[in-house]
Amino acid sequence: MRLAIIGARGQVGWELSRRAPMFGHEALAWDVAELDITDAAAVDRQLAASGADAVVNAAAYTAVDRAEQEPALAFAVNRDGPAHLAAACARLNIPLLHISTDYVFDGTKTAPYTEDDPAAPLGVYGQSKWEGDEAVRRLLPRHLILRVSWVFGVQGHNFVRTILRLAREREELRVVADQQGCPTYAGDIADALLELAGRVGEIDANRAWGVYHYCGEPPITWHGFASAIVEMARAREPLPVRTVTPITTADYPTPAARPANSVLDCSRLSARFGIRPCSWQEGLAAMLFALYAG
Repeated sequence: MRLAIIGARGQVGWELSRRAPMFGHEALAWDVAELDITDAAAVDRQLAASGADAVVNAAAYTAVDRAEQEPALAFAVNRDGPAHLAAACARLNIPLLHISTDYVFDGTKTAPYTEDDPAAPLGVYGQSKWEGDEAVRRLLPRHLILRVSWVFGVQGHNFVRTILRLAREREELRVVADQQGCPTYAGDIADALLELAGRVGEIDANRAWGVYHYCGEPPITWHGFASAIVEMARAREPLPVRTVTPITTADYPTPAARPANSVLDCSRLSARFGIRPCSWQEGLAAMLFALYAG
């Protein structure tokens, strides 16, 4: 497959670009400098000229708190961008694999969220992503939307990098312990998407396009994840941090509300494609190995 990978310098896009050849794919790796997905005409021109067999969209506005102050930009990237990609893919008769988020849910459910649970975003980021998902569904039958949770990776800004930085600066870290989710390694998400891209014929034959969940396991709180990061990093370097203290969401107010429960049920993806969740501990170990290797 010749894959047009959008958002190639982001956490997942970077992994997609470098792993694609391992799956036998050719990667056309584009970030915003190469293609601004908010420009519909540019999307049309570039995809038509690319000869791509499929598009994988890893581009997104992911600054959850800043989105509350920049809603126009968030909606342009997260809603309008996927709509432009889906419309162009429909004209070219090629599929779109699109990354979505657990933030389309409000987190009030006590069990893991399934693909069929109703969306109820809490803020601009989640709402903009949900409207982008809806646009993809409306404009392109041959779509696969992969909802993921708590992404971390070698490239870009993420929770793991933040905890590592703070652990080198402070003796105490105070981390929210009443929000639960499934940390997911960007490399594992890339592997799942590249596997799915190679099975387009099977997906067509089985009419298996649609929405799927994919995240790491097992579920954990932000506090538990931070504690694991510190423990694993301490084996590689001396850290000043002595304690990781659990706090409540109310103790750490943010401009955008977060779901209390971001756990996703991944059984549909496993049943239909045999793609199962990976251990976030193994993903964290792989990320730290890459970071410390330089």
